[in-house]
Amino acid sequence: MLLAFAVLIGGAFVAYSFGLSALKERLRPPADYEGSGTGKVLVQVREGDAATDIATTLVAKQVVKSRDAFTAAARDDPKSVGIQVGFYELKHKMSAKAALGVLVKPRNRIHSVVTIPEGLRTDQIVDVLARKTKFSARQFRRVLARPQALGLPSYAQGNAEGYLFPATYELSPDSTPRSILRSMVARYESAVSDLDLQARAAALGYSVHDVMTVASIVQAEGRLDRDFPKIARVLYNRLHKRKPLQLDTTIVYIFKTKGKLTTTGEQRSVDSPYNTYRRAGLPPTPIAAPGESAIKAALNPAKGSWLYFVTTNPSNGAMSFATSYSGHLKNVAKFRQYCKTHSC
Repeated sequence: MLLAFAVLIGGAFVAYSFGLSALKERLRPPADYEGSGTGKVLVQVREGDAATDIATTLVAKQVVKSRDAFTAAARDDPKSVGIQVGFYELKHKMSAKAALGVLVKPRNRIHSVVTIPEGLRTDQIVDVLARKTKFSARQFRRVLARPQALGLPSYAQGNAEGYLFPATYELSPDSTPRSILRSMVARYESAVSDLDLQARAAALGYSVHDVMTVASIVQAEGRLDRDFPKIARVLYNRLHKRKPLQLDTTIVYIFKTKGKLTTTGEQRSVDSPYNTYRRAGLPPTPIAAPGESAIKAALNPAKGSWLYFVTTNPSNGAMSFATSYSGHLKNVAKFRQYCKTHSC
């Protein structure tokens, strides 16, 4: 009996000691570093990441010591639910609270913003990207020379002209020339996804590529969205009547000139498939990157019999439209009068 009692007491002591140890372990704070850390570590918070996912990333990057330390800090800070997707610069061996303090502040996200305006040619887009990123124009041109890597739609015929969508892009630190250009093509696909391009282009009697070429001309010629459907109608009317489009914007595309509204007789006589003075029909590709308004105008032109248009007040972009050549000449006179006192 004494032996049994001793065994019982011993077992109870062991159980007590084990339970006390486990309780102490549970009550002990999770493993954590102290201070703000050292060095630099780039950490990405991805779409859909919860606090536990972020904690796993931080432990793997040796930013925090344990997942529990970070998730505990997150539970204590209501701002943790607003951590934004993106890249952040943290340090090695930070306290969980210090790491969280960086992540909850949106201003700490590492990114750059590049805005591509409507109506730029591909070479101009490349110039903007080269100025606004750490990459050279040559690196972007190298990617453009391999269009199969861009995810272009089949009707683009392997040419990115007109399909690098004008918009504001947020670039992450791991962006590359290829990823940037691919994102611009993807943004184009997103912009036209609800426009039913194939069916609406077919209803007009044109291919999607032709409609995009019309949209690019609309964008290059016009400045006011309200004029876009009328410009598109003029283009379709002239194509229907087999009249040359006679557009200075296509001549500008040949010579890659900037800022000029007019062209010279010598320029308009050049032999090029983009010379719409000498050749009837559309140029072989878009001549600029159209925005959504221009694309919609090309798909839904205004009703009318206009055959001519001209910008009569370049200062505000106002345009005049005419159904006859004599009416057009009157509008051209207004433009020339403007140019007497302004640079054209």
